[in-house]
Amino acid sequence: MSRLVYAVILASGKGERMNCGFPKQFIEIAGKTIVGRSIEAFEQNSGIDRIIVVSEPSHIQKITEIVENCGFKKVTKIVPGGATRFESSSHGVGEIAEDDAKVLIHDAARPFVSQRIINDCIASLDSCDAVNTAIKATDTIIEAEDGKMAAITERSRMMQVQTPQGFRAKTIKTAHSLAEKEGFKGATDDCGIVFRYGLADISIVEGERRNIKITYPEDIVVAGIIAENK
Repeated sequence: MSRLVYAVILASGKGERMNCGFPKQFIEIAGKTIVGRSIEAFEQNSGIDRIIVVSEPSHIQKITEIVENCGFKKVTKIVPGGATRFESSSHGVGEIAEDDAKVLIHDAARPFVSQRIINDCIASLDSCDAVNTAIKATDTIIEAEDGKMAAITERSRMMQVQTPQGFRAKTIKTAHSLAEKEGFKGATDDCGIVFRYGLADISIVEGERRNIKITYPEDIVVAGIIAENK
């Protein structure tokens, strides 16, 4: 019996750095909302069985309308998020009953994730318990402290993390449980939590430059160009 494959799409952020007066996931790019594009990518993938969307509680109705209007069939649940990304991710994963399921956790703010990336993440979970999507860093990365350069890293070893990140459900549930017990609040992504507790070796799937995270107003311009040339 094959494992179910879930996508958990995190759409509960406030997008304050976008400074547009409403959550950035509802911004339209070439006629489609950012969150709608992200859901669509997983809806169209034949390897995805079910989609769980995590929303800020007051926007669940808005997400529901987008799902209904777009005719998405794989969205089985829209659940309220928490105060932090970690809490929202934990809420979404907590809705998955099967410990042997494959889970891809994706930021709704990355609406141009490709089918190739999704497929590679799903396939990688046949032989590992955790997988990260990343691209090679093109800029030199430094560490800073008190406004001064404190250390420099070897650029050839550096990568920039994207999403989706994939896990066996039991692995990510265990990671979330350990972080909650410890009271760890510093997680900015889910692979970081798995890594913190040494729960699994984390494989890497090659990301793509177009798999951008929309964060600042200028990113909308880039997103428009990507959408026109998709």
